[in-house]
Formats: sequence, C-alpha cells, structure tokens
Amino acid sequence: MLANAPLSQIHLQIMWNRLIAVVEEQAQTLVRTAFSTTVREAGDLSAGVFDRDGAMLAQAVTGTPGHVNSMAVAVRHFLDAFPLETMRPADHYITNDPWLTCGHLHDLTVVSPTFFRGEAVGLFAGTVHVVDIGGLGMGPDGRQVYEEGLSIPLLPLAREGRMNEDLLAVIRANVREPLQVEGDVYALAASNDEGGRRLVEMMKEFGITDLDALGGHIIETSREATIAAIGKLRKGRYKNSLKMDGFDRPLTIAAEMTIGEEGIHVDYRGTSPASAFGINVVLNYTTAYTAFGVKCLVAPEVPNNAGSLTPITVSAPEGSLLNAKRPRAVAARHTVGHMLPDVVFGCLHQVMEGGVPAEGASSLWIPQIYGGGEILDELGREGLERPEMRPFSTAIFHCGGAGARPGKDGLDVTAFPSGVRTIPVEASEQVAPLLFRRREFREDSGGAGKFRGGLGQVIELSGAENSPIAMLCNFERIENPARGRDGGKEGAPGGVSLLSGKPIGAKGRQAVPGGDFIRLELPGGGGFGDPALREPEKVAEDVADGLVSAESARRLYRVALRSDGTVDPEETERLRAG
Repeated sequence: MLANAPLSQIHLQIMWNRLIAVVEEQAQTLVRTAFSTTVREAGDLSAGVFDRDGAMLAQAVTGTPGHVNSMAVAVRHFLDAFPLETMRPADHYITNDPWLTCGHLHDLTVVSPTFFRGEAVGLFAGTVHVVDIGGLGMGPDGRQVYEEGLSIPLLPLAREGRMNEDLLAVIRANVREPLQVEGDVYALAASNDEGGRRLVEMMKEFGITDLDALGGHIIETSREATIAAIGKLRKGRYKNSLKMDGFDRPLTIAAEMTIGEEGIHVDYRGTSPASAFGINVVLNYTTAYTAFGVKCLVAPEVPNNAGSLTPITVSAPEGSLLNAKRPRAVAARHTVGHMLPDVVFGCLHQVMEGGVPAEGASSLWIPQIYGGGEILDELGREGLERPEMRPFSTAIFHCGGAGARPGKDGLDVTAFPSGVRTIPVEASEQVAPLLFRRREFREDSGGAGKFRGGLGQVIELSGAENSPIAMLCNFERIENPARGRDGGKEGAPGGVSLLSGKPIGAKGRQAVPGGDFIRLELPGGGGFGDPALREPEKVAEDVADGLVSAESARRLYRVALRSDGTVDPEETERLRAG
C-alpha cells in the first residue's frame, strides 16, 4: 500500500494536487463546451470528484460555492437512488431537485461513475445554471415550486453511453431556449467524461488501483487542519443579524455562532419565516454559503472537500426563510443566500484580530429578460415600426461592490460571495436582441472609510430596435444598504428606474416599453474605519479616477482639493481638526 511506502506523505500530497488539477480540467471542459452564457461567460457552475461513498475529495477552482458546497451533499442522494454496484461505464444521472442539490430548478446536476480495470473507483459531478428551465423563469413571482419550471427527478441521463432521448425530448418541450439547455446537458456529461479520463491517466501514472488511501488522507488532513484553525479562535457564542428588503415585506436573518473545540455551528433561530414568494432558501444552500463564509476567514488555505466542511454545521428552523420546505417557491433563492457570508462575518468580527471585511452588495443582480412574441402583445407596439422579434430568454449577471477589507479597499463590481464573472455586454448582445446604452462605475457608491468600499455600477439597457422587453427583477440592498465596519460608512443603496420617468419596481416581473431604457444603479460595499483617517492622496486619486466626487471628498473624507485636483494640505488639516 502507498501509505507504507517511503516518502508516502509527499506522494499523497503530489497526488492530491494532481487531483485538484483533474477537476479543474473537468470544469474548463464544461466552460468550453457549454452553450449558455451563464456557464461559458459567467462561470456559474461547479465540478468535483467524489469517492465511492459520495464524499467530495476535490473541487475545481472555477465555480461557485453555492453550487459546489450544495453538490457536496447531493451525490449521496444519487447513490441512494442508483447504488454504485448497479452503475456501468458511460452511465450519467441527472436531477435539478432544489431540495437534493443546489436550491432551485435552474441548476442541473449530472453525476457519472468512473471505472478503472472494471471497478468503479469514484464519481464525477458537475452543476450548471441553465439559461431557462421553463415556467415563470428565475424571478420571485412564483408561489410554489411547481410554477417555476421543469422539475427533473433523479433519473438516468445515459445508460452505457446511450442518451435518454425521452428525457431530452421532455426538456426541449418545456424550455424557451431548447438548443442552449440541451447543449448544457451534453456539456455536463462531456465534462464528467473528461474528468474520468484524466483520473484514470493519473491512477496509471501513480500506480494506484483505487482512491481509498488518497481519499482518506485528503479528508482526514483537511478535517484536522480546519479544526486546528477553529481552535485558534476564542470559544463562545456570538450573534449577528441583517435586515433585507424582501419581496413584499422586510426580512431579518439572525444568526448565533457557537465556536467550540471541534467545530463551528451556526444556528439561524430568529430568522424570518419563509416568504410567500420565490426568494426562499433550502437548507443545503443555506449550509453551502454559511460554510463558505466561515472558511473564507477561518481556514482559507485548506482545500474545500468533505473533510474541511465537516467541522462546520448549520441549523435553521423548519419553515423559516433559510429552511424552506417543499413546495415553497425558491427560484430566486440566491437573493437571500448570497447575504449569509455577511451575517457570518458579523459574528466572526467579534473574535478575529484586526477585524473582517465590511458588508458588500453581496446579492447578485440577475434579471432574466424575455422578448418577442407575447412580450410584444403584452406591452404593445406603441406605433413603432420594427421587424417581428423572435421569442427569447436570457439572463445577465451583474454585481455591486464588495465590502472594504481591514487594510485594503473593497473590490469594485465584484461578485462576492458567488464568485461568478460578469457576462460581457458583447456576449449578451450577441445571444439576444438587447442594447446596452451604458455600463460604468457608479461614482460615490463605495462606502467612505479609511479603506473605501467597492463601487457599484450603472447599467442602462433596452430591447434592440426599440422592442419592448420584460424583466424578472429581484434587486436587493435598495432599502438596506451594506453596512460599514469600525467607523466606516454604509455603501450607496441600489436603485431602479426608467429613463422616461415611468414607474418601475425592483421586484417581480417588470416591463420596459419599446424605445425606453431601464437604469440599474447597483449598490456599493461598506467602508472600513474612520473616513477621516484615509490618506488624502488616495482620496485625490479616487476623485481623479471618477470614483469619488470632490464634494464627497470634502464632506465625508475631510479632504480639500485644489482646482487642479491636488490636495490642499492646509485646508485639509483645518477640516480634519474641526
């Protein structure tokens, strides 16, 4: 056995690193072969390898914590339905059940076994966010999950390489973009195949016939390292809460974190009850983003796998916003789920030396956009001459600013905690008849502080050729902006409007008439530390770059600038002294 060989620990570490490279190639295969912009441009996906019992051994760097940490528990559900001994080479299995996988129907998960010398040695799993899954779409308007799209139970996608054509026909018949969705399904199977091929090559190269010793080393080493990191924290219970806009009423996320000798537990008692609308979160997605928030600060260097996740546990009352039960609507669950690291950070700020980052915009702004067909009928042509537009459905991924960090400014227009990339304007306009009029940094949106919060952005868009569009909106941090930390100011709240001045809401299905533009003002991150302690030269640089206005420099940072943009030291000293 390898464990008894000379230098075995070094060999195990080399194989561990190689395994991470294998799953990263799996993820890159998924990116390169996917059809949807949500996958190939935004990277809204996950990829991982699992042992024969369904424990995650490694995840790809490319991907989102909501996907991969939910997928970490999903594979065991597949094994319950399809025991490993019944699987055959080139089998693939699929589901999008929110309560078994990643929290809403738009996320498809495919699990595939890998065989070596006739024996199943492990499983590869991948998840993607497809651009459409039918139903009401990825908005909060639904009242039950049945309204939100096509639900695929745990089913075979392929048996020994033969695709389940009946299932694919059902998928094609129920979605608005059948080519893109079916293409993503094939991409999931292809990426798992590539992961399996690379794993077999790795096993041959290192002369191993199974993953038992390597898997045991990975899980136990990661578990011990995470526990050791937790052991450096002061033991006790720490509370924090966060207010959200919600859909029809404000919501509260309340957390109590217990730091013990062997782990961290986060209890969400006191959180608001489940919503009547589709912003509810299933427990596995709650666990995913809670664990991610803890790991970011407590054990960031420990690779993510079953061992490093085990010491972090989560509970939430059944029927609450963070533990919604079937058949609650969950399509826009990211709106709430992306806020959980901010809540966790507020607990850890009480125990971590030097503090933790301020709150950020956090919740992605992901409007799903429809056009053509019934949209023209719904909104009317308003006398505009234009060719008939084909029906389409697409989604755009955009983000506000991240919170300022202890010792550093917050990241501008950066998707934390989701980690997805912004879809380029050119890509969105290529796949759908959209017109972007503006996309730029939003001046003064970052919370003032010794370290400035990250900036949000301003986006203006419409349907191409003066065509109307409908948008499924679920925009947060409009009434409750990101809070600063240790004297830092809050970030700017978000805003939604039409350039025509006609009213439009921030939640639910909204209409953008032909010839008009919707203006999205994304929120900024909170600042860290007293703004009067920020170096005047940095303030002057921010003003020169258009990130901070001269008026805010004087009022918030107490920095006076000359007409040429340089710092007036005497006037600045007077302002800061007063």
